[in-house]
This record gives sequence, C-alpha cells and structure tokens, in this order.
Amino acid sequence: MTAQKIPTFKFEPNEARGEARLIIDDVELILAAEMARLSAVSSRLQCRSLNDLFVRLSGVEVAATAAGIELLTVKGNALEALTKLKLKHFTACAATFATILAHHFDGDEGNAEAVDETAN
Repeated sequence: MTAQKIPTFKFEPNEARGEARLIIDDVELILAAEMARLSAVSSRLQCRSLNDLFVRLSGVEVAATAAGIELLTVKGNALEALTKLKLKHFTACAATFATILAHHFDGDEGNAEAVDETAN
C-alpha cells in the first residue's frame, strides 16, 4: 500500500473574499474578481457588458483567459503561469473564473472582516 501524496500549497485562498486557487503546471496562483481587476480585464477585451465579460472568461476564450490570469491574480507569479499555459489548463481556468465570478452573483453582501484580514 502506497501513501498518497498530499499537495502542499504556498497560498491559502480567502474564500470569504471570493478568492480561488489556480494551478498551472507548478505555478500556484490565487485569483479574485475584484471590481477594479474586472474593469481592467473588461477594458483590455473591450467587453460591452458584464455578461460579455462573464461569457468570455467562463468560455475560456484564449485572450480572455490570458487577461484573466494576468489581471485577476492577487498572489503568485501570473507571468510565469502564462508562459506555461496550455490548452489542457483551460478546464481549471474556467472553473476558477466561474468560482470567483460567482462570488459577485450569489447574493452575498461581502465580508468586510475578510477584506480587513487581507489588508493586514
């Protein structure tokens, strides 16, 4: 019987703040859909609506995925991850984008205490 290797991570996502982990090969990232970051992605992709932005990110359009990784990463080396990004990673990217975007649509009013914890 072999022991299962338990993955160790450098970063812990603050789920109350809407963060989620994304692993691209050996690069660990924490992403968050903060409004300023979403605005930057939307501007770069020239989205005309929030729905357009959501569809492009959740549909893992190549340009949207690259912009999302670069601009929504709050912890980790996004540029290193982009150099290792392959089509096989797009399923994980879609799941991560959906998780962080859902934080804005689940009716949650947010968690100011969680935000305060990350600022310290």
